[in-house]
Amino acid sequence: MAEVPLYRSTRGSEGKASFEEALLHGLAMDGGLYVPTFLPRMPEGWEEADSFPDLGVRVLESWLAGPVPSSALEAFVRDALSFPVPLVPLQDTAWDGVFVLELFHGPTLSFKDFGARMMARLMTYFLRERSERATILVATSGDTGSAVADGFAGSAEVDVRLLYPKGQVSPTQERQLIVARPGVRAFAVRGAFDDCQRMVKEAFVDRSLDGLRLTSANSINIGRLLPQMLYYFEAFRQGGFGEAVVCVPSGNLGNLTAGLLASLSGLPATRFIAAHNANDFFPSYLREGTADSRPSVRTLSNAMDVGVPSNFERLQSLFPPRELERRLWATSVSDAETIASIRRVYEDAGYVADPHTAVGLEAARRFRSENGGETPTIVLATAHPAKFPEIVQLALGFEIDQPGSLEALWAESTFAEEIDPNLPALRHALLQSA
Repeated sequence: MAEVPLYRSTRGSEGKASFEEALLHGLAMDGGLYVPTFLPRMPEGWEEADSFPDLGVRVLESWLAGPVPSSALEAFVRDALSFPVPLVPLQDTAWDGVFVLELFHGPTLSFKDFGARMMARLMTYFLRERSERATILVATSGDTGSAVADGFAGSAEVDVRLLYPKGQVSPTQERQLIVARPGVRAFAVRGAFDDCQRMVKEAFVDRSLDGLRLTSANSINIGRLLPQMLYYFEAFRQGGFGEAVVCVPSGNLGNLTAGLLASLSGLPATRFIAAHNANDFFPSYLREGTADSRPSVRTLSNAMDVGVPSNFERLQSLFPPRELERRLWATSVSDAETIASIRRVYEDAGYVADPHTAVGLEAARRFRSENGGETPTIVLATAHPAKFPEIVQLALGFEIDQPGSLEALWAESTFAEEIDPNLPALRHALLQSA
């Protein structure tokens, strides 16, 4: 059996952890993020897989064979990733060579379903083997929370506690977060996403909460990133690309990190485009070389409203600065430019994009204008446009049809508790809901 990676902290003050330990802990004990000790190379012939689940099994075996029995891993992949992942070419001369990889056909209509559903199966498996329980504490700026809640709801081994910034997610996203689910509680934080993320990190090192066995399902957890590598390989498999540029709408940098891990494992991506909204910490870092902390700014692409991305620490650990600059091209897109991008791609190619995907499409357009359009460009479509009907209407002047799964939300019972943006308030809420 081939060797699989262990995991080390980005801060380097503790030993190596198994995948099971990294998954269940979320953060390393020194507060760092887990990164692999080495990068497995993908098996030859991965691009000849018969289906996306078949590809998923081949790729994840390189990382997880041993910690997870092959039969169990295959069952998890086929159950968790049972929805389509279409690669859509844009049909207009100005967009020739641009492909949209639609990652929003899972249960909660966002790309977060891939990582959350696989995490749910893997974490439940390990906890059951240990006869243990855990509490997942999640900070969400829009889509992560609902994907995690859907993936873990009803688990006998896992409770889920969601933190989201009150008034700073779309009405549809909020409804997805607060729909009543067994084992899930939602907390509306009177603050920004950065407050939610800070509170989660503080709770992880609060010894008074040790009895809850807190862990994370945000992209700080390596267990989220490994499944997210899969759709990068799937895009190349479907398109038959020998090489391509990949554009990633980016906030906390988890999705981008997953793509870079895939490229280090053999994905033939020539360049990655990091597409940001007005929260331009990472483009500024690549441009100026300084990593200045800054508060998040509210935008139309709210799931990307992150002031200081958690996965920046991972990227710094994995790549020297010049290597990041070589692999990445980054830009920042304003709200006005996001609306113009939704309108442009619809008028040119008849494609309706959500605001996050629109940021990606505008970034891809700029990159191709600056660098030429000879190489195929894959833009990740991270959320269904129907999750943002108000913004689509503003841009295009018509209402988009709602999928049945979204329409059904408004008939469901809901629950959310408001809390202040500090650790004592969170501690009280967690212990009361235990």
